[in-house]
Amino acid sequence: MIIGICGGTGSGKTTMARSIVERVGSENVNLIEQDSYYKNLVSLPLDARRDANFDHPDSLDIDNLTEDLNALRAGRTIEIPVYDFTTHTRKDEPLRLEPRPITLLEGILIFTVPELREIMDLKIFLDADSDTRLLRRIRRDIKERGRTLEQTLLQYEKTIRPMHHEYVEPTKEFADIVIPEEGHSELLVDMLALLVQAELKKKSVTTI
Repeated sequence: MIIGICGGTGSGKTTMARSIVERVGSENVNLIEQDSYYKNLVSLPLDARRDANFDHPDSLDIDNLTEDLNALRAGRTIEIPVYDFTTHTRKDEPLRLEPRPITLLEGILIFTVPELREIMDLKIFLDADSDTRLLRRIRRDIKERGRTLEQTLLQYEKTIRPMHHEYVEPTKEFADIVIPEEGHSELLVDMLALLVQAELKKKSVTTI
């Protein structure tokens, strides 16, 4: 089973996905982040890499991501790219991922691609207000991606906000479940975890 968790930057996708993994058990669930599949910009100078639009669907290696998801569904091991956000290049050593009953895929652009939507068995959209998302983005970029406040705000004005309205927000219509900001509760995560556990039981019965 492949579950897609989409929503704007800072909407809580990674937090929710990791909470589900924690409840269900990492031995049962794979978590794949869209960000791992950004195209390798090693051929560009560093300034050009920093100015790249990472909020446009063209920034992703869709073929690689689609191929890997289909491979996991078929029971094959994959090697996920490891993206370095300080250099905007892929690291030399990929991450090996064994197939598991459930795969969680999270990212801002995963519902923009028809091929990806077709692979997903359940699509969840996290709908958070723009102020909340911006504050979370600032904290993350400064702490984890080596950016300054000025760089983050400039990127938000230049690409993040316009791309959200053009590409991310419209994909809400493809979601099976839309969760508002106030709905991001422990109870909801527990409900999703129960759904995943029910799917695991079905797979166990089928195997027997």
